[in-house]
Amino acid sequence: MGGKKGRDLSMTYRIGSGAGFSGDRVDAAGPVVSAIAAHGQGGAIIFETIGERTLALGQLARQQNDEAGYEPLLADIVEPILRPCLDHGIVVVGNFGCANPHAAARLIADVARRQGLRRPRIAVVEGDEIGDAIDTDRHEVWEGDRHLPRPHGQLLSANAYLGAEAIAAAIREGAEIVVTGRVADPALALGPLVAHFGWDWDDLDRIAAGTLVGHLLECGSQVTGGYFADPGFKDVPSPETIGFPIAEVEPDGSFVVTKPEGTGGLVDLRTVKEQILYEIHDPAAYLTPDVTLDITGVEIEDVGPDRVAVRGARGHTRPDSLKATVGFSGDWFGEAEISFAGPNALARAKLAIETLSKRLELRGLDVRHRLDIIGATSAFDSDEGALRSSLPALELEDVRVRLAVRDDERRRVEQSLQEMTALYCCGPAAGGGVRSRIVPRIETRSYLVPRDVVRPGFRMATV
Repeated sequence: MGGKKGRDLSMTYRIGSGAGFSGDRVDAAGPVVSAIAAHGQGGAIIFETIGERTLALGQLARQQNDEAGYEPLLADIVEPILRPCLDHGIVVVGNFGCANPHAAARLIADVARRQGLRRPRIAVVEGDEIGDAIDTDRHEVWEGDRHLPRPHGQLLSANAYLGAEAIAAAIREGAEIVVTGRVADPALALGPLVAHFGWDWDDLDRIAAGTLVGHLLECGSQVTGGYFADPGFKDVPSPETIGFPIAEVEPDGSFVVTKPEGTGGLVDLRTVKEQILYEIHDPAAYLTPDVTLDITGVEIEDVGPDRVAVRGARGHTRPDSLKATVGFSGDWFGEAEISFAGPNALARAKLAIETLSKRLELRGLDVRHRLDIIGATSAFDSDEGALRSSLPALELEDVRVRLAVRDDERRRVEQSLQEMTALYCCGPAAGGGVRSRIVPRIETRSYLVPRDVVRPGFRMATV
């Protein structure tokens, strides 16, 4: 693409979403790319696959293998769309680099080689790792984490939420694929828009408009009917082929949200309203690294089947600080489950829980734990089981008991879970389907760090 060269900047710019989280559908991007390519004007597709949890998992994977730590499904994601994106000038931008973006770039280059494609121009955004600069004693804890105790484990990682400037700069320098680690989700879309239209970073209303585009696209199918369906109340057609969103953006920042023709799902005023309000605690001040987004004056309009127009985003000065996710070595987490079915299943499940509780006490396993009856009280009960104790005699004939355990010592977690396995013969009648697992955990906290400790930039990958 290379920025403005060969582009009519008065024309609509199309940018789509290919993923909204790690583990999203790997075949969703194909129809989006085809729809953008059909217009013959280039465009972009973004992949948002990082959360605090997935970044922590990436850091764990990288500790065990220097070539790991990026999105596990990366090859499956890019293989179907790499050729058409290169052929049609569709820029690929993704935070699928997670904790190891340079390794992710090498994998993408390897996919291109295997497919017999020319070597793509891949840029890697750097600067989000600030482990050498973070000071957890001096830097302010983000307001959402202030109620949590101070982590006692070793500091393992620190990643700042970068903005869109490095992404835009890389595309202007000719990058066809931009791989990032931790960036703010809306920045994935704002970067290509700034690179294409040449928006000034001081034009806060346009920067806000591009940020709103990214906010609507960042969760993938959430704006096209995913996480929306409620049969009989909010019906969504063909969710098995749900189409991922495309934003058709104009030079002034107004845009239309739509999806590929012939796909399932829907785009209407309800889905767009839900996604606009998603994770926004102050509609007048949604803080991002690039701008403070004000959606109080946003207007949306149904302009056709699966087409909703959005306009009116306003921008204010960006915050002085950047949010950073800091990972600390944590404890061990284990869980085990067993099923009870048939007549009197609920009573047998209650007896299993009572037995497990007494066994942990008898063995002196003073671990932090929780016991649930899945299918009866698992979603809304407390750790102490307050709802379970007053559960009426329901006619449930298929329930599952779950034990969750955490402790600093792996051995104590193993011993606790072994008591679930012992219920095969020591527990109530007809228990079955036991499964268990143990994983190390990274404990995360978010901090606010001054901008001057973060040095974002990009490097063209040499692969």
